[in-house]
Amino acid sequence: MWTQGCSIRCAGCINPHLFSARGGREISANELVASAVSAGVEGLTFLGGEPFDQSSALGEVAELAHEAGLGVICFTGYTYESLLETSAGHRRLLAATDLLVDGPYIESTPEETRSLVGSANQRFIHLTGRYRDYDPTRNANRVDVRVGPDGTVDVAGFLNTDSLKHFIGPIGVRRARR
Repeated sequence: MWTQGCSIRCAGCINPHLFSARGGREISANELVASAVSAGVEGLTFLGGEPFDQSSALGEVAELAHEAGLGVICFTGYTYESLLETSAGHRRLLAATDLLVDGPYIESTPEETRSLVGSANQRFIHLTGRYRDYDPTRNANRVDVRVGPDGTVDVAGFLNTDSLKHFIGPIGVRRARR
């Protein structure tokens, strides 16, 4: 689940379009969890934007997700230690999170080995045993490309410049048909 709004605004972030608190759409916690359950997903992932900018509301979502048997993973630009020292909303979301991926994106230290993170400082902190077996080094950083039935393309992942050139090399240049 992508959150709208980010007070951290890391330089080089792949989601600068989510910095502004304007945009997105509101959805109730019950509706979101019911939708996830009916879709048959294993859990929810909060990323953004900055999920802890909406920690009280996402804490409610995470609690309902756990009640429904879903796991919760949360990505944040804050450090775990700093979140423990702040608001009750932050502690509520942490209490209902199974796996926290913390730390700001640092453009000068790209992650080239572990999956799911963009910079080497970011940590995987297991707050419960649910995802304890997940090993981010087992799957090297990669890019996932999904093409929807309507032709929309979603791309997620991290590549350094050399890897990006290797990735797009075989694709070639496409020209618009007239």
